[in-house]
Amino acid sequence: MHKVDLPVDHSIEWAVERRRSAETARRARIFNTRLRVMGLDLDTLTQQVQEKSHQQNIEKQRDQTFEQLRKYQDEALVQQDIDDKEKRGVLYDDLTRYWATQQRLEDYRDADLKCHLKGAFNITIPEGELGPASMTIFQGEGTGEEQMRREQMQKTERDLRAQMVDNEKRHMGDKRREMFVNRELVHQDLKGVLQDELEEDCRKAARIAQDNYNQALAAEQAEELKQQHRREESENLAEIWHTMTSDMMTECAEAAQREVGGGRPPQVLPDRWKGMSPEQLSTIQREREEQLYERQKQRNAEKIQDLSWDLNLMKLSREAEVEERKSAELRRAQRIQMDQCNMQLAREQKAHRDYLNKKLNTNKPTRDYFNQFNTSSR
Repeated sequence: MHKVDLPVDHSIEWAVERRRSAETARRARIFNTRLRVMGLDLDTLTQQVQEKSHQQNIEKQRDQTFEQLRKYQDEALVQQDIDDKEKRGVLYDDLTRYWATQQRLEDYRDADLKCHLKGAFNITIPEGELGPASMTIFQGEGTGEEQMRREQMQKTERDLRAQMVDNEKRHMGDKRREMFVNRELVHQDLKGVLQDELEEDCRKAARIAQDNYNQALAAEQAEELKQQHRREESENLAEIWHTMTSDMMTECAEAAQREVGGGRPPQVLPDRWKGMSPEQLSTIQREREEQLYERQKQRNAEKIQDLSWDLNLMKLSREAEVEERKSAELRRAQRIQMDQCNMQLAREQKAHRDYLNKKLNTNKPTRDYFNQFNTSSR
C-alpha cells in the first residue's frame, strides 16, 4: 500500500484561534483599568461630530444647488415670457400686414359699389348691346348708402376701440398678474432665505450647545481619569508595601507549612511555598540516581536481548539462503531434464512428419479428382 498525502483541514484550528483572539481582546478591554472609561466614549463622540459636519456640508451644498436651480428657473420663466411677447408681436404684425396686402377693400368684387366706382373696371361694350345680366346698379338701390356706410364705419371704429380697450385691459391684467406672481416669487424667495437663515442659526446654536456639552464631558472625563490615576497609584503603593512586608519577600519557610496534627506531616500551602529543603533535595537526588541506575540496567538488558535477536535472525537468514540455493540447483536440473525431453520429442515429431510427407503421402491428387464432386444437384 502507498501512503497518500491528503490535504489537512485547518478550518477548526483557525476558528479556535479566532475565538481565542476575540476572547483575549475582550479581556484586555474589560480588565485594563488604565484605558477603561466609564460613561464616555471619545471615539464615538468624535465620530458623531464628524458625521454631523459631513451632514451639514451636504445640506449646505444641497441648499446652494436648490438656489442655483431656482435662479435658473426664474431666468427661464422671464426669458419665456419675453419670447412669448415677441412671438405675439410678430404674429400681430404679420396679421396686420396680411390684412393690408391681401384683404383690401378695393380688391372685393363689389368695390365699385362701395368705393363710389373708384375701383370699377371700364366697360368698352356699348350700353345698347348689354343685356339685363350686365346691370350692376338698379333704380332706387343707392338710397341711404352713404349714411349706412358711415354708420358701418362708426360701428367698426367703436368695435375696434372696444377691442383695443379689451386688449389693453387684458394686457394690464396680464401685467398685474405677472407682477403679483413675481411679487409672490420674491416673497417666497425672501421667506426661503429667512427660513434658511433661521435654520442656520438653529444649527449654529445646536453646534455650540453640542460643543459645550462635549467640552463639559471631556472635562468630566479628564477629572475622572485623574481620580482614577490617583486611586491606581494608591492601590499600587499599598500592594507594593504589602508585598514587601509579606512572607513571600521575607523568605520565611515556616509560612508555607501548616500543622494538621494526628501524627501526619505538615500540609504545604502552595501560595506561600518558598522551595524545598536540603533534605528534600538530597532525597530527590538519591531517588533520581537510583532511577538512572535502574534505567541503565534496563537498557543493558535490552541491548543484550537485541543482540541475541540479531544473531537468531542472521542464523535464520543463512539457513534460508542455503535452502534457496538448493531449490535453485534443483530447478536448474529439472529445467535441463525438461529441455532434453523436449528435444527428443521434437526429433520424433520431425521423423514422423518426414515419413508422412516423403513415404506415405507421395500420390498427390490432380484437378480431375476434385472436379468429379458437385457435378449434379444431388
